[in-house]
Amino acid sequence: MNGHLLVYGATGYTGRLIAHRAKEVGLDLTVAGRDAARVTALAEELGVPAAVFPVDDEEALLAGLAGIAVVLNAAGPFDRTAGPVMRAAVRAGVHYLDTTAEYAVFALAESLGDAAEAAGVMLLPGAGWDVVPSDGLAAHTARRVPRPRTLKIGLKLYRGPDPDEVFAGGSMFSRGSLASNGSIGELGALVRADGRITALPEPTTALLDYGDGPESSVLLPMGDLVTAWRSTGVPNIEVYFENGRALPAPSGDLADLPDGPTERQRALGRSRVAVEVTDHDGTVVRSFADTPTGYGFTRLSTVEIARRVLAGDVRPGFQTPASAYGPEIVTAIADSRIVDL
Repeated sequence: MNGHLLVYGATGYTGRLIAHRAKEVGLDLTVAGRDAARVTALAEELGVPAAVFPVDDEEALLAGLAGIAVVLNAAGPFDRTAGPVMRAAVRAGVHYLDTTAEYAVFALAESLGDAAEAAGVMLLPGAGWDVVPSDGLAAHTARRVPRPRTLKIGLKLYRGPDPDEVFAGGSMFSRGSLASNGSIGELGALVRADGRITALPEPTTALLDYGDGPESSVLLPMGDLVTAWRSTGVPNIEVYFENGRALPAPSGDLADLPDGPTERQRALGRSRVAVEVTDHDGTVVRSFADTPTGYGFTRLSTVEIARRVLAGDVRPGFQTPASAYGPEIVTAIADSRIVDL
């Protein structure tokens, strides 16, 4: 293993999960963020170096990346952090990973792809639950037909006992995820049509099969509109969120909510992704991915991808999990599988 990993935003809910996992598997890491007291406390807890710097000071950010091989950005909302860290990473020759699901971040990474490739840097946002399973499954399912024309992706965050009971008094999401979700919803009804991002007048619904028969799902403008295009080249892409079971909605100030699901809550149930591909001749194929629930999967997938990058398994430029590591990246994460329907 060569090089050093820096986890930025390591004191947040997802960042702490990642930092503990990275330490557990023996990666050389530094924990970083802008709150000196919290970063120092986490560094002492893990027995690793600490780095304190903001992302809105370019020179401080570049100094913080000095001597680093890979930066894993876990500091959301990513519309505030991803741009500065990505650009600094390209300038510093540091590979970039993050845990975002925000469409705009993937579009930005795509726009920086040529500069990153020239610098020998890989930009791979979305190293967590979204988009690793959805991207890998999209690539897998698209390969099942000779000329895929339309790709529909569905995200089912929770499959198991009723979440209103299982998560009573808590949240299925971290506070950072809830803050990021606002920027996703503001984008409207985006799809990719004939290779171009297009806004529909209003969100549509679709019936997608997550392994238990067709379930109603609503259109949502996720980063897969960029990643699935990069991974498959399919010109028509739509992304949906399963809405057959109401999820508990947060109310009031986000600061009053728990940091995120407890360890017990993360272990309950499963998450699933559905993909439906239509070929030019009208043939339809369907597959689904079954994985641990979001944060449990993200804890594993981000560190696995960081491990590969540190070992030199890199493709410079803008990459997705599947374009860098193939559809097999999904089943490389513990207790995850792909099923063809």
